[in-house]
Amino acid sequence: MIMKPTQPEIIQQAVFNPKVKNYWLMGGTITLFVTLIGIPLLPIWWLLGMWVTGRYLDHMDCTLTRRSLIVRKGLFVRVEKTIPLDKITDLGMIQGPLMRAFGIHAISIETAGSPSEGALVKLHGIVDVEKFRDRVLEQRDGMMEKADTAPAPSRPAVSSGDVVADSRVVDLLTEIRDELRKSQ
Repeated sequence: MIMKPTQPEIIQQAVFNPKVKNYWLMGGTITLFVTLIGIPLLPIWWLLGMWVTGRYLDHMDCTLTRRSLIVRKGLFVRVEKTIPLDKITDLGMIQGPLMRAFGIHAISIETAGSPSEGALVKLHGIVDVEKFRDRVLEQRDGMMEKADTAPAPSRPAVSSGDVVADSRVVDLLTEIRDELRKSQ
C-alpha cells in the first residue's frame, strides 16, 4: 500500500492583487521606451505582455504552514521553494514610485543562507502585505519559542566500549594537532 505524504496544515494563503499585472506591463513599457530601439516593439509587448503577466500571476502561490513558507512561481520555469520559518531572518517590504502608483508592495524574504546581494525570494502584489508579513513573523516567533522551551534531549548512558572509542578519538586528535604544530 502506497501512503501519500500528509499535507502540511495551511495557516494562511497569500492573495495577489491583479494590479500587479499592470505594474509589470508598465515596467516593460518603460524599459522598451527608454531604450528607444524598443519603441516599435511596444504594441507587441502590450498584446503579448497582457497574456504573459496574467499567466505568470496565475502561477504565483505563497502558502504559510506551521513550519514553513512555500513559494511557487514561474511560467516557463517553475520554481518551488520551501523556506523553514526558523531560517527566516527578515521580511522586508519594498514600494517604489511606480508601485505606489499601482498601490502594490513587494515583500523580500531573506534567510540566513540568502545570497549576499539580496533576498532569497521576492514577491510582488500580495494583498494586505503588512498583515501577511506580521502573520509569518508571528508564526516564526511562536515556533521559535516552542523550540526554546522544549526539554533538551537526554544523553544516552555511556558504556565502557564508548569510553575506549572516545579515548582513541582523543589520542588521534592529539596526534593530528601535534603534527600540524610541527609543520608550521
